[in-house]
Amino acid sequence: MHIKGIALRAHSRGDMQLLTQSRVTRAAGVEGDFRGRPSSRQVTVLSESSWRKTCAELGVDLPWHTRRANLLLSDYEFDIADLGQIIQIGQLKLRISRETMPCRRMDELHPGLTAALRPEWRGGVCCRVMESGEIHVGDEAHIVRADALSQPAA
Repeated sequence: MHIKGIALRAHSRGDMQLLTQSRVTRAAGVEGDFRGRPSSRQVTVLSESSWRKTCAELGVDLPWHTRRANLLLSDYEFDIADLGQIIQIGQLKLRISRETMPCRRMDELHPGLTAALRPEWRGGVCCRVMESGEIHVGDEAHIVRADALSQPAA
């Protein structure tokens, strides 16, 4: 899978700013994003294929950043088995802490979007930054079992 998009918003209800690269840190999340302080929702990640399913259900072609997520990843769909796992992008390590639950703001952006994002973890996942790193659109990403990171080399 690859990073297809990076975005941030400087303040609540602010416009999404699309980026081609970003530093993501334990202290600030996606640098410049207002939600970046350490928490279980420090960085939000959306699946491109899940977003396409959502748009198809609504019969529209909305830009991915309408979802207001920080990262868009290709070729993967999140589910409950991903809880606690690590998304690794170069040096960056993000621990998946929970499903991102869509809020009423989604319906302000497009009628029916909240309901269309609810099934099958289509709203994406919330993550906590475990190790900081620089990321770029196009970078390869991997899901790593959290317990594999602590295993000693054989």
